[in-house]
Amino acid sequence: MITLANPLGLIALLGIPAILAIHFLQRKVREIPVSTLFLLDQTRREAASGRRLDRLIPSIPLWMQLLAVLLLTWFLSEPRYRKSGSVQRVAVVVDPSASMSVFKQKAIERLVGILPELQGPASEIQLTVLESAPDRPRLYTGSSIDALKAALESWQPHDGPVDPTRSLRLARSFVSREGIVLYLTDAPSGPLPFQARLLAVGEAIENVGFTGVSFTTEEGALVWRALLKNHGTQAVDRTWSMQTSSGSTEPRPVYLNPGALVTLQASFPHDAKNVRIVLSSDQFPLDDVLPLVAPRPKTISLLTATSPAFAGLATKLLHALDTAETSRDAATADLSIASYNPLNPALPTRNAIVFVENEVRTGAWLKGGIVAEANPLMDGLNWQSLLVRETAEIERRQTDTVILWQDKRALIFLRESNGTQQLLFNFDPGLSNAEKQPAFIVLLHRFAESIRSAKIAPLAANLETGEPLNLRAAPGIPLSIRATDPAGKTIGHADIQAANALPGFLTIDQNEQTLLTAAVHFGDPREADFSACATSTPEETRNAAAIERHTRPDPLWRIWILVLLVALMISWKYTAAKLSTITST
Repeated sequence: MITLANPLGLIALLGIPAILAIHFLQRKVREIPVSTLFLLDQTRREAASGRRLDRLIPSIPLWMQLLAVLLLTWFLSEPRYRKSGSVQRVAVVVDPSASMSVFKQKAIERLVGILPELQGPASEIQLTVLESAPDRPRLYTGSSIDALKAALESWQPHDGPVDPTRSLRLARSFVSREGIVLYLTDAPSGPLPFQARLLAVGEAIENVGFTGVSFTTEEGALVWRALLKNHGTQAVDRTWSMQTSSGSTEPRPVYLNPGALVTLQASFPHDAKNVRIVLSSDQFPLDDVLPLVAPRPKTISLLTATSPAFAGLATKLLHALDTAETSRDAATADLSIASYNPLNPALPTRNAIVFVENEVRTGAWLKGGIVAEANPLMDGLNWQSLLVRETAEIERRQTDTVILWQDKRALIFLRESNGTQQLLFNFDPGLSNAEKQPAFIVLLHRFAESIRSAKIAPLAANLETGEPLNLRAAPGIPLSIRATDPAGKTIGHADIQAANALPGFLTIDQNEQTLLTAAVHFGDPREADFSACATSTPEETRNAAAIERHTRPDPLWRIWILVLLVALMISWKYTAAKLSTITST
């Protein structure tokens, strides 16, 4: 294969029509016999009376001049021959965001079409394809464009927006400085780092889809409310229906203005295990179906009888928690509310919220600044208006974690021991204004919810695609995981780390106990909005350094120079001889 390092050298071919034109228009010599020299001037005037366009007369000077133009063009174009064994390395970083699923086939076709150009003069191309999420394995490594195409055919983009910087850095390390890094996406962005080139394959399309769901209870019935948004620039008429395993409702119309947000609602069928809210389809089907299950949090049991002094506080906490129940058995209760009495300093051995109970109602107000430590239980809580009186203190261990201080006194701390958690209040709430503090109520609620989250019990929830799962299971016992699409067909691999990557349903069992029943829906409005999608082509891929690296110069260039010189000399010789003949005549 021959590569021209300087294609502009082909402009020299314009010398061919110029030479032909000169030979067409040259003066045709006519031999006129004369008897005396004084008539020669008159003969010249008659011969020069005009030029005539006649047929091209082949001659040695003509062929030599044409050969000289061809040889000069060859030199100026700098022809180079492909080196055997030369390799062009190309790393392709693909955008795995869900919006790319609409343009997947177009992206594959564009990429496959541009790869031969990226290979350039190299005899072989080495390809590496990876997603812009750097933690995942490579999609393909090899030198076959067909195999790369097959790998991308089975690839499923379903993520949210991902910053490609880390993957572009990794891709550049794969191909070194001389290789090519290509970022394949559906939305053009600004300049890319690491000398990466952009290949965008998207286009702005109209889309309507679900963005979220919530549940309420009205008159004893469970009611779902789904948000439906028009992400496009045109008003649309759509229809929706509710489907269960036993049938479907009649399609109902819904009208949405550009950018409008509409709420759909209905009662959740009491005898249905799962429900699908189906919207009339468009080009982006991921948000056209909303799988649902009746939500059911883990039940948490609260023991309140151990501390009569704080029975009222326990009742308030019980009412604030969803699916909470009263327990009278300390051995089975998930959480208890207890008091610490200096006269009887024993503390519970299970999960508990413990308050100091000071029977002598005296003590001065504590002084000093209140400081909250960084802890998830304390995020966003304001304790600056808390007033606390001096009371007996709970003995603090070195392993305890203090989350609230007043001066040098630990007001609240956490204790973990043998798998149990205790929230210890080192003051008497009755000798403070704690019950009037929103932070106090929120802290109790957060701690109770952390106990609920750590409990191994059945849970039913509605999740978003890819949402992390905080599933608690018995250690050492295998789990049975089943993920299905909205129609109930089993889909790809699922695990306990995150929900399905695609909408559908998820069930996780252990020891014949169902730990999780979940409906998984797509609800990322960023990926459902295609207004920023567009098409762009990578900049010129020709590279002088790559051409020099993968090719070698013409080994016969010295011979061609000699041929050029010989052609010019022959042309000059015959032209000079012809002029000499005319002059002597």
